[in-house]
Amino acid sequence: MGAGGRWVRAAHTALSVAVALGLLLHRTDLQKQVDRGELLQPLIFVLLVLCSVLLYFKVSLMDPGFVKPEEEGKEGEDKGQGVVIPQIPGDIKLRRCGYCLVKQPMRAKHCQLCQHCVRRYDHHCPWLENCVGERNHPLFIVYLSVQLVVLLWGGQVTWSGLYFGQSWELLKHNIFLLVSFLLILIFTIVVLLLLVSHLYLISCNTTTWEFMSHHRISYLRHSELENPFDQGIILNLWRFFCSRQLTAWEKIYFHRNSEPV
Repeated sequence: MGAGGRWVRAAHTALSVAVALGLLLHRTDLQKQVDRGELLQPLIFVLLVLCSVLLYFKVSLMDPGFVKPEEEGKEGEDKGQGVVIPQIPGDIKLRRCGYCLVKQPMRAKHCQLCQHCVRRYDHHCPWLENCVGERNHPLFIVYLSVQLVVLLWGGQVTWSGLYFGQSWELLKHNIFLLVSFLLILIFTIVVLLLLVSHLYLISCNTTTWEFMSHHRISYLRHSELENPFDQGIILNLWRFFCSRQLTAWEKIYFHRNSEPV
């Protein structure tokens, strides 16, 4: 973990804890419930914040699907953690990456920041300081969903504590809540847009990189289909969320392109 990654993760954790603690200490609905001895909702809120922080660390620290030199010739073997290296037909030749020189599976891309090729590369997330790829993409969606719930609930709690009076009194009593509400509003919009766009791309079985760079990716330019990996929304969602094995995308690509139009 680089120094930059440590700073980003520390900032995320500090911001999450500071806002959550501030909402419990100011005159919001959560604090009023604590004062009345009604601890269920405050406890659930704290657990959700804790869950979002833990998911953040899990996604940011886990292997997103790095392609490693020692995997060559080990197709079909268990890679650990229930992940099996997919078998690729012998008549399909994989290109070698010009940076790390590993055999690059289809849909993989070399990340200059992580200095690895990543399977089913989606994007490099600066907030995670990690790539989003085939192995951590499903958990990334879970993290975004939990984070969105926390932000929406936090926004409602923040609004409940705002005191509307004279301008000076407004600033005096609400400075923390006003700043918190502004931050929550910005992050809510960002997370919502991210979640919606990713769910759309997942339902089409495409990635952010493929969507943005379709004209520059050779296997998409040379395909007879607009999206050779799209198998229908149900199968796309099932493969993304429920499959525990890495996918040999070459098989799907050549099978789909050989189907009669």
